[in-house]
Amino acid sequence: MPRVGLSREKVLAAALALVDREGIAALSMRKLGAELGVEAMTLYYYVPNKDAVLDGLIDMAVSRVTVEPVGPWREWLRAFAVAIRRELLAHPALLPLVATRPVLAPGGLATVERIAAALRAEGFGALEGLQLVNAVATFVVGHTLAEAGRTPGHDEPDVAGVMESLDPGEYPVLAEALRAGLGTPEDHQERFDRALDALLRGLAPRATL
Repeated sequence: MPRVGLSREKVLAAALALVDREGIAALSMRKLGAELGVEAMTLYYYVPNKDAVLDGLIDMAVSRVTVEPVGPWREWLRAFAVAIRRELLAHPALLPLVATRPVLAPGGLATVERIAAALRAEGFGALEGLQLVNAVATFVVGHTLAEAGRTPGHDEPDVAGVMESLDPGEYPVLAEALRAGLGTPEDHQERFDRALDALLRGLAPRATL
């Protein structure tokens, strides 16, 4: 039976809290029900299955990116990329899911449609515009996966420890880069900005290339 006070939005919010804490691999309908204080069967009144929960989590992440596609297209597309990165860094446990699962829920699809329509108005073809969106999103997700490092539920190698133990005599350039800030938050920010700007400069409607 439906539970008073429960809704799809509250189920997804609880799923996000669980994933943030324990990682995407820990998500199950049983654990999600326990998170909400209900039996797993109760959840099926709000989400038909676990796949719908996964789609809903991606939908939440994409729908929270509220950049409006107005003005010069490279500027708002850059703002869109920055907003996606910020959202993913706030919920790094979602990264494996976002990297491997397409946007299928209505909220996320509406965001993609709005951006694609704005690119169409800038002279991109329908397919071409979606290819551009995919290129930018793939870059952002890949960069953020590397930047976020450890995520709940996953053991990662101690890259920082390995790098710091390198022999400067054998790896002088790497040692110099480490002294200059390699791997710091400022380094990740600069990498992101430089690569994103280079990507956007190289993109244009095919007719104008």
